[in-house]
Amino acid sequence: MTLLALGINHKTAPVALRERVAFSPETLDQALGSLLAQPLVQGGVVLSTCNRTELYLSVEQQADLQEALVRWLCDYHQLEPDEVRQSLYWYLGDEAVSHLMRVASGLDSLVLGEPQILGQVKKAFAESRRGHGLSGDLERLFQKSFSVAKRVRTETEIGSHAVSVAFAACTLARQIFESLAQVTVLLVGAGETIELVARHLREHKVKRLLIANRTRERAQRLAEEVGADVISLAEIDSQLGEADIIITSTASTLPIIGKGMVERALKQRRYQPMLLVDIAVPRDIEPEVAKLADAYLYTVDDLQSIIEKNLAQRKHAAVLAETIVAQESLDFMGWLRSQSAVEAIRDYRTQADSLREEFEARALAALRLGVDPEQVVKEMAHKLTNRLIHTPTKSLQQAAREGDAERLQILRDGLGLDTHCNT
Repeated sequence: MTLLALGINHKTAPVALRERVAFSPETLDQALGSLLAQPLVQGGVVLSTCNRTELYLSVEQQADLQEALVRWLCDYHQLEPDEVRQSLYWYLGDEAVSHLMRVASGLDSLVLGEPQILGQVKKAFAESRRGHGLSGDLERLFQKSFSVAKRVRTETEIGSHAVSVAFAACTLARQIFESLAQVTVLLVGAGETIELVARHLREHKVKRLLIANRTRERAQRLAEEVGADVISLAEIDSQLGEADIIITSTASTLPIIGKGMVERALKQRRYQPMLLVDIAVPRDIEPEVAKLADAYLYTVDDLQSIIEKNLAQRKHAAVLAETIVAQESLDFMGWLRSQSAVEAIRDYRTQADSLREEFEARALAALRLGVDPEQVVKEMAHKLTNRLIHTPTKSLQQAAREGDAERLQILRDGLGLDTHCNT
């Protein structure tokens, strides 16, 4: 079995491609089932967020493995392989292990050290476990990655400063509007990112906060916490003109806010400018909105420059975190390699037990026939010794004949010969 990671992220692909490769929550179970049905796949976890889509797999290694998995990914999303091939990364073995640990620890995120990704990784893991998609080595890897992420949080200051996509969105709003106390903000969605945005905005005492979400109950819970009003998605069209700032983050596969809707809102506002921040993948706001003169549209990729300004204080912590990940990755790979010896050890012990039982039975039979006990013990010891050393002796002789000094030394170490000679 081989562990591997295959995917794209914000570093390798623009949002226009990432949204086409993303798996929606509604289709995730189906996608996982389709993936696990592939002949070479023994276990899998699908991680799909606004910034990355990744497959973590336990597979049987073979020559065309990469091509087969890329083909599956493209067939599932109805894409041509050439559209995504240049944006895909591929990690095997220790590189896959290290990559997942870095992802879970926030070291590979758009915002260095952001904590949301750990929850998303845990959710992807839980989805796979619920769908019986985990192999033993894959489950152990994810559990180990969770503990590594916790260690990074505990032993470094990588999460000590409030930097996130949500924080960056609010920073952008504060840069454009001198005071948020005079603006109305519409939040579309009620997931974790929007929750963080809402809390940031509450701290800055916005004039009015509206929350629109497909599930009204979830929006209501958030609204009660942050002092917001709730509207339905259907009411966005009529309410949009009241919003100075619109921030969206839903799991919708189609845009919720179109160009025509924004045009009507601008007319209602007498063309007072609107700031629209779309931090969803796939996008919630039609890209054509950016062509409107008084609508200023930003996506997650546009937030990068803001985010970079807040990263300097995390750089030192990241160096220490990378050291922790490297150490933990080595430890895990050591454990993984040791598992390959388990079957050999079990077979060797079974063989030894079989020999013991065989010679024990012969000895007891001889004693029952009245053979001298001393003779029985000596004969059993002699024959058992010969049987036990027969195969190792042949291996030693072969290594010596072939001049294979390295193999000869491994055999000597394995048989404890040098230890015996030094005592």
